[in-house]
Amino acid sequence: MPGYGTLGPDDGGGLLPWSWAEEQLTRSRTFWLATRWPDGRPHVMPVWAIWHDQTLLFSSSKRSRKARNLANDPRCVLTTDDPQNAVVVEGVAELITERQELEAFLAAENAKYATTYGFEMVDPSANSCFRLKPSWAFGLRAENFAGSPTRWRF
Repeated sequence: MPGYGTLGPDDGGGLLPWSWAEEQLTRSRTFWLATRWPDGRPHVMPVWAIWHDQTLLFSSSKRSRKARNLANDPRCVLTTDDPQNAVVVEGVAELITERQELEAFLAAENAKYATTYGFEMVDPSANSCFRLKPSWAFGLRAENFAGSPTRWRF
């Protein structure tokens, strides 16, 4: 797998199609979020996330370490929960503050996770909701470990 395969998100050829990665991003229930402490140490925590309009949406308490890390440095990585069909997405997390966008996020979260949370779940006074637009992504199927590694650039 030297150099991996590098594709654009709309390229039809190559090792793994972008549609495969989107399927994994949609299907994943729990994601792993990697951020950076102010002193540079890595910090990884599980989060719920939703693949929506070519972005990953996720939230956290404003006081959480991950939210404080993202306020300090919004660069981060989210990975899917299936190590047999892994997708890794890197980008810059943007804070969502518009009420209409927060309500849409909440509706998508309630639908995906079969919950009935109210607006307090995304209320910016206590919580931080983020949108991660990928700058690059990486996918790998364990059943084809040597032939499937694919990198997408955006």
